[in-house]
Formats: sequence, structure tokens, C-alpha cells
Amino acid sequence: MDIPNITKKKIRELLKDSNRVDGRAQFDNREIVVETDVSNKAEGSARVKLGNTEVIVGVKLQTQEPYSDHKDEGTLMVGMEINPSAGERYEPGPPKIDAIEIARVVDRGIRESGYIDFKKLCIKEGETVWSVMVDIYAINDDGNLLDASAIGAVAALKMTKIPEYTEEEGVQYGNLTDNGLPLTENESLMMTFYKVGNQLLFDPTRDEEDASSARLTLAISKPGKDKIINSMQKGGLDSMSIEHLNQVIEEAEKVYDKIFPELDKKVEGLK
Repeated sequence: MDIPNITKKKIRELLKDSNRVDGRAQFDNREIVVETDVSNKAEGSARVKLGNTEVIVGVKLQTQEPYSDHKDEGTLMVGMEINPSAGERYEPGPPKIDAIEIARVVDRGIRESGYIDFKKLCIKEGETVWSVMVDIYAINDDGNLLDASAIGAVAALKMTKIPEYTEEEGVQYGNLTDNGLPLTENESLMMTFYKVGNQLLFDPTRDEEDASSARLTLAISKPGKDKIINSMQKGGLDSMSIEHLNQVIEEAEKVYDKIFPELDKKVEGLK
């Protein structure tokens, strides 16, 4: 959406000195609050607040036939809804392009990192596998729904318990086992950097995101000594230079080292 030119100008002028309207530095994030087990119907759930941005994520498991080219692997599906309660720019109805894009970028970060061992979701090869469905609901949009959604998805996956299942009776919803999802050490942290004018910033407010002309989302994990970029997604109509890309990668490492240990500690403490 368009914002007043005077607001854009103020945001850009402050960024020239690495400052922002809310007092943060260029690559500072807002406070991250994570709650888990917020739904008694989902097999795993989380609420994430990123400043005033808020999402709720639920994970449901069901059984299905595997895909013909992956007969011994489970499946993953990520969906998102942004209802009018999230902000005045949103309308009721089926998911629009922004919600679809966020769901796909979150899906890609989880999938490409190898965070879920899909082979261990196979119940009977060629016949029955577990399908993992991640549903994201935006409660309030004050910028950076992308990263809030990704954090919520990973937190909800970590909290998920597999329900009881027998071939005769099927899935016994409500009767959860002690078995979590088969997750690997490739836990992915998604971070999005936005270009405003000729400057970059991290974790924008709604006005900052509206003032931006491009963004770059990275999903990073650290399964060993070195960090790995699992996926990269460009958004927006403007271009990003090689210098911008190098700066994003450099700052992404710093953001990861700052946020991931604290975030992982928070979620583990809630299990």
C-alpha cells in the first residue's frame, strides 16, 4: 500500500545514518515472544509476536497415500490466512497473493533445509504416510509477517506430537503419543532484509516495509560448524546489487548468531 511521501522520506533520511523511526539500529530486531500449545486441537501449535506483529501457527497430521515419485516419504503442506483483523488492507475471502507467497517461502525454507526427515514419516511404503499440514494465521500485521510466520512454523513443528494410529482404526485424534516429528539438526532460521532507498534494514515495521522497494529472504541453518543458506527468495520490483547481496549475507550471519541461540532456548524451555 502507498504511504505518505513525507513518511517515506523520513524513513530514508534516518536510514542514511543507520537510524530508524522507532529508535532501533539498521539491523536490530524487535522483541520476539514465543508461546506454545496455544491450541488444544492441533498436534502442535505456537503463537509468535514480533513487536506488534502476531501470528498463530498450528500443525495437523493426517495419513494419505504417498506421492508416486516419493513412495516412502511423508509430505508437507504450508498454508496461510490473513484476515481483516490483521489490518485494514486485508479483505475476507480466499488467501490472496501475499498470503500464498509467505506460505510458499516458509515451506521452501523448511523443506530445503531438510529439517523434517520425510522418510521417517512413512507408515507403509507405497500405501500410507504421514502428511504434515502447517496452518499460519495472521492476527496482526505490523510488518515482517514473513519472519514471524517462519519462526512460528518451526516452533509449532518442534512441539508437535504424533497421534496414535492403527491400520484398523486410523488416526486417533486427541490421543497423542510421546513421539515428536522426526526432526533433524538442520533447524532453519528465516530472516528477511528490505531495501529502502539504497539502504538495507532488518525486521521492518509496517511503514518501513511499505517504504521498501525490494526484499531478500534467507533460510539459514547450522548443522555443523558452518552456517548453510538453505534457500533464498527475492521479492519486490527493484533490483539488489552485488554489494547489497554481500551485505545481506554478512549481516545475516550476525543476526543468526544473535537471535538463534536465544530463540532456540526459548522454544526448548517450553517443551
